Amino acid sequence: MSAATPVLPSTADMADLAWLGEGLVLVVGASGGVGQALFAVLQARLGAERVRAASRHTEPRLDLLDEASVAAAAQAVSAWAQAQGQPLRLVIDATGFLHGQGFEPEKALRQLDPAHMAHAFAVNAIGPALLMKHLLPLLPRQGRSVFATLSAKVGSIGDNRLGGWHSYRASKAALNQLVRTAAIELARSRPQALCVALHPGTVDTGLSQPFAKTGLTVRSPAEAAERLLGVMAGLPEGGSGGFFDSEGRPLPW
Repeated sequence: MSAATPVLPSTADMADLAWLGEGLVLVVGASGGVGQALFAVLQARLGAERVRAASRHTEPRLDLLDEASVAAAAQAVSAWAQAQGQPLRLVIDATGFLHGQGFEPEKALRQLDPAHMAHAFAVNAIGPALLMKHLLPLLPRQGRSVFATLSAKVGSIGDNRLGGWHSYRASKAALNQLVRTAAIELARSRPQALCVALHPGTVDTGLSQPFAKTGLTVRSPAEAAERLLGVMAGLPEGGSGGFFDSEGRPLPW
């Protein structure tokens, strides 16, 4: 997939990517606002030969609702890594569903709809779980590597003060639990690998635009991408299975 090169932040604001070495990067969900920015920034910084995108618009096609397509995409990534002679060091899952297809975030229990909830869980929890199933085994057994999935602060149970948004909150909370559980298993075979959930903040994309409130800090996709990459670079030892905001601070479960 091709993506327009974003207007990059100043050099001083760019994340340190040295930890990747010569490793390869996969961005899943590169057709969305944040995913597209991450893909473009990484390609601009590392070169097109080291960064690949995966989405419903790439070849092979990756559809979170179709496990066979996830498995096929993982096989293609494995073949790419073998051909490059370099390990897959970073996988970013930038997928997510908040609204669309006739569904909007619920404001009250009376608005709950089983089809809405099922779709939210399919995209926000089950889909990323399938990515972990098929992509975590591709990470190298030695050296630092990262699988990062975009969660959301509203998925924090401890931070929930307003209620509402039942399907989105619950599906992201489920994602956080899946990340935590996958990280425990991952550590047995890849002790230096990290599997984390990240909150990107409010980003000027189609997902968040209808719900951005006055007073919130809204970042451009390119700035959000650099911040997320900075968080990934600075993840602490023992941080696998964690849930972090765009400043790298741990968020409550």
